[in-house]
Amino acid sequence: MNKKFTDLIRECLNSVEECFPWDVEEKLEQGKDCLIVDVREPYEFDFARIEQSINVPRGILESACDWGYDDTIPELASARNREIIVVCRSGNRSILAAYTMQQMGYRKVVSMKTGLRGWNDNEQPLIDKDGNPVDVDDAEEFLASKVRPDQMAPA
Repeated sequence: MNKKFTDLIRECLNSVEECFPWDVEEKLEQGKDCLIVDVREPYEFDFARIEQSINVPRGILESACDWGYDDTIPELASARNREIIVVCRSGNRSILAAYTMQQMGYRKVVSMKTGLRGWNDNEQPLIDKDGNPVDVDDAEEFLASKVRPDQMAPA
């Protein structure tokens, strides 16, 4: 049986805990030692991100999480017992990434439900690659779904 993207997400939700953007905001305000891992592509991360986050694109996640690879990110590879919040644009890629990280031994990893779209809808601050604030409306436009007609299933 062929699975769809939504099938994979649904299956991972059975074992991945989710939190909401306001939960993440609260943790950050309380100064909790959590690592925010943004699994979007670098161009997405450069445009708008949560200030304390690190960029680990989904395509290199496994090797970034482990020691001894060109893509190893020491802060991430050494964080198996640290609280980790995985974020993406809408909350789907982050579920898959959190699931993968659980399989790799990360004990306290959660996915941020609604992703950066929800974070922005909640009017939480985003910054660009230079550390400048990103306008809420600009972020909304950038984070909006842009499915083209040719990307829709044939009728």
